[in-house]
Amino acid sequence: MGTTAEVRGRWRSLSPLPPPGRLRTLSLATLANTVGTGLWVTGAALFLTRTVGLTPTEVGLGLTLAGLVGLTASVPLGGLADRRDPRSLRAVLQLAQAVVAAAYLLVGSFPAFLLVATLDALLISGNLAVRAALVAAVGGPEGRVHAFATLRAVANLGVALGAGLAAFALVADTGWAYRLLVLGNVATYLVSAALIMRLPAYPPARRPLRQRAGRALRDGPFLAVAGASAVLSVHQVALTLVLPLWVVAHTDAPPVTVSALLLINTLLTVLLAVRLSGSARHAAPAAATMRRAGLVLAAGMLLWAATAVVPTAAAVGLLLAATVIYTLGDLWHAGAGAALAYDLAAPDALGAYQGVDGLLAGLVRAAGPALLTWLIIDGGPVGWVALAGLLALTGLAVPPLTRRALANHAERADRSDRADRSPHPG
Repeated sequence: MGTTAEVRGRWRSLSPLPPPGRLRTLSLATLANTVGTGLWVTGAALFLTRTVGLTPTEVGLGLTLAGLVGLTASVPLGGLADRRDPRSLRAVLQLAQAVVAAAYLLVGSFPAFLLVATLDALLISGNLAVRAALVAAVGGPEGRVHAFATLRAVANLGVALGAGLAAFALVADTGWAYRLLVLGNVATYLVSAALIMRLPAYPPARRPLRQRAGRALRDGPFLAVAGASAVLSVHQVALTLVLPLWVVAHTDAPPVTVSALLLINTLLTVLLAVRLSGSARHAAPAAATMRRAGLVLAAGMLLWAATAVVPTAAAVGLLLAATVIYTLGDLWHAGAGAALAYDLAAPDALGAYQGVDGLLAGLVRAAGPALLTWLIIDGGPVGWVALAGLLALTGLAVPPLTRRALANHAERADRSDRADRSPHPG
């Protein structure tokens, strides 16, 4: 047994929560919010089918349509965060999400579900862009990638806690148990909003009218880098959707292995997200990290492919080893993607640029399930090999694309400086 100080030191080294301060406050808000996410994601399908009475097809179709419409809020609300205090804006959006989450209790038909789900998706998509602007404000230029990694670790912990709490409702399997999940999600939004308002205000810097947020959509070099990062993000669909189906249909590993794989991914994310974020705080090193992420993710895909042709014990071992490798690539990709999205953005339009980055990633996530299930579940090991090739080539393309974006960024800054120094008619 160690001393109390030693125990506290070990706890601090394992806990994803940062020391007291603004980032701790934002982390606690994120923890509350994502506990609600875990509650809702775990129980939503059963609530909507068993309590509301929708069919599984209606739930799937409604969520897909709502998700696609929701992507349209990312850029406008991200741009609004550049012109308003992102702290207050995020708190307001959290309160709106609480209202919409409560509205699920009133759903009694597919049209009503589609309406509520669409409003929910619009708020979620826009809130992610606003959150990115708030993270940049809290972390500052040198600390925003560290803050992003910290919040990702905390978010994984929160989702895991929420999913664990939701298990009680799933065991009870009654209408009131599922309604309590909805109310729990509502409560976490309110707690999160209250914690966010404990942060100081971050009023935007005054900028000339000519600097409009809409130019993020016209910044070709930035779009190329963000698009490459979005393509790499398809690996998230591979883990959460395709791999469970693959384990059951194409390997001799027992189905319970899926739970072990997702648990390993969650634990490693909580423990390593912050530690692996330090090498990618600015664009040039982040591009190198993104290249490494693509190659490491590709290696994980190849190992998953090999599980189809080995006996049970070897399949389980390969699945576990590949998931550890995958998680390292996932964390490197997340940290590098955040650094590139921040560092290549116009300083006065961080929210809008994060909105564009989120929009591209959202489009890939929307297309990913259909594409990857066809490619891998129907195509077998060759599908994993094809995906590995895509991830490796995309990762290799990021450094040259980043150099082009940095050159464009420097040229844009130079033009802005010359314009600011030029005499204006009085």
